[in-house]
Amino acid sequence: MNTPRTVVGPIKAVIFDMDGLLLDTEGIYSEVTQIVVERYDRTYDWSIKQHIIGRGAQDLAEYIVKALDLPITWQEFLKAREPLMAGYFSRALAMPGAEALVRHLKAHNIPIAVGTSSTSSGFGHKTTLHREWFALFDTIVTADDPEVGAAKPAPDIFLTAARRLGVAPQDCLVFEDSPFGVTAAKAASMTAIAVPDAAMPDSKYHHADLIIRQLPEFDLAAYGLPPLR
Repeated sequence: MNTPRTVVGPIKAVIFDMDGLLLDTEGIYSEVTQIVVERYDRTYDWSIKQHIIGRGAQDLAEYIVKALDLPITWQEFLKAREPLMAGYFSRALAMPGAEALVRHLKAHNIPIAVGTSSTSSGFGHKTTLHREWFALFDTIVTADDPEVGAAKPAPDIFLTAARRLGVAPQDCLVFEDSPFGVTAAKAASMTAIAVPDAAMPDSKYHHADLIIRQLPEFDLAAYGLPPLR
């Protein structure tokens, strides 16, 4: 899907997911999760991961515990994972083209936000190497934000971001790497651009307005945004 599926008006604000979209954290998630589950002689692989990308912490923890039949609660899973996350996520690198696109939009006074299923503490760990350019965002909305009632695939995170940016939802464009995130964006009446992991088939993003494989592929001008030169 290389061209916009539907005609939309000029976009007035852009909202970015974070994990797997701005920052290369998905491999780290897998590494940390495997460390936890192998304590119970279990293996965490793509057959499970493909179903939880983009979910909130409780939702994914409940899925993993049930799918792998772990002898612990979802709360215990998250507690076991927490001390590993700080060290591992602090080394996360940026995804190709992410910083350049953020800086470009900011330089052209386009309102920008992060809408992430990460908690505020997780956000802090993951952005350790990227404080400067993450400070360019007009607002950051995490899953544990007091204004967010439910995590993705509910639209709350994106609607909160739009409200804080002062832009109507239908005038917002969302970049997402997960099917759940695309579902959340469409539920919020926003334009959803999917940027999937290479292992994810396009069929899982049938509800997206456009599918690209890397952020630099995106045609900003087609959505009324200033083109990258």
